[in-house]
Amino acid sequence: MGILHFMIAGITGGMGCGKSTVAGLLEQRGYRRMDSDAVIRERVHTTPQVQAALRTRYGDEIFRRDGGLDRAALAARIFADEAGDAERRWLEELTHPMLFALWREAFAADPAARWAVEVPLLFEKELENWFDFTVCVACAPEQQLARLEQRGIPRVLAGRRISQQLPLTRKIELSDLVLWNEGSPEFLAAEVEHLITALAGRS
Repeated sequence: MGILHFMIAGITGGMGCGKSTVAGLLEQRGYRRMDSDAVIRERVHTTPQVQAALRTRYGDEIFRRDGGLDRAALAARIFADEAGDAERRWLEELTHPMLFALWREAFAADPAARWAVEVPLLFEKELENWFDFTVCVACAPEQQLARLEQRGIPRVLAGRRISQQLPLTRKIELSDLVLWNEGSPEFLAAEVEHLITALAGRS
């Protein structure tokens, strides 16, 4: 018997556009879901070697009293005006190899699975070769900023973080399929059904 081909879909898009919502809908339809930000937060940032490197570079102020990482304090340092791209690149070089190793481990452990993997920097980091199909979740910039403000991210910081990503228009051009998330939840669910049909044709 031949090896079953699994489908790995990379879900990307702008901050606040709805990547997690789309990945959640795919999960409801039988896809294995992986949130790359959650993997970094829960499995990479918690490792002793990463915490030691962060403490050496930024000091104790980016850690909470209980010893856990204060992600808001870290983001403020990474996306500070004076930091430019240098701090972000340093953090990615520290954490991304661990993330990719965890991807590899997960895919190998379930070779017949269909995967929906949320990857905010999919195109920025030229990760297309990891995926059979790429999906961009998009919305208008004002709606994007409003959603991020609802999450507690100040508009200035949200705009700064968005500006350090590839423009959404370019992500749309590079993706195999685009889901426009400005309508009702029912409309987005219908778009995901179309996506599932498209993915089934690629399997």
